[in-house]
Amino acid sequence: MDIILLVLHVVLSLGIITLVLLQKGAGASAGAAFGGGGGAGSVFGATGSANFLSKTTAIFAIGFFVNSLLLAYLASNRDIQIDSVLDALIAPATEITTEVPLESVPAPEGLAPAPAEADSSIASDAQSADVPPADVPAPAE
Repeated sequence: MDIILLVLHVVLSLGIITLVLLQKGAGASAGAAFGGGGGAGSVFGATGSANFLSKTTAIFAIGFFVNSLLLAYLASNRDIQIDSVLDALIAPATEITTEVPLESVPAPEGLAPAPAEADSSIASDAQSADVPPADVPAPAE
């Protein structure tokens, strides 16, 4: 049902575009109203009864409007969840935990390695607080 309505929506929109482009604009005769041609017409006033193209455009516009409302109603009242690529992106990521011994981490360039007893205290603090240790530069000597 949704696919049929979506196809109808596209057909109606293309029909409206085509019909609007086929019609002569209201401003096309504006120069004639200012004395450029014979004929008693106003600048943008009524120019007589609507022709076939304008009536068909109105019918297509009403159909497009009703179809839009129907598609919105069906989309808001779905009973089943449709899987989407965006749902996979929003899903919570799995936590990956890896433990790296502090001895295997090289010291940053320009910094002296920390003393061994400081490493153990940092490691125990990091494990207790569940926060990775911060890179603290060694005191200047």
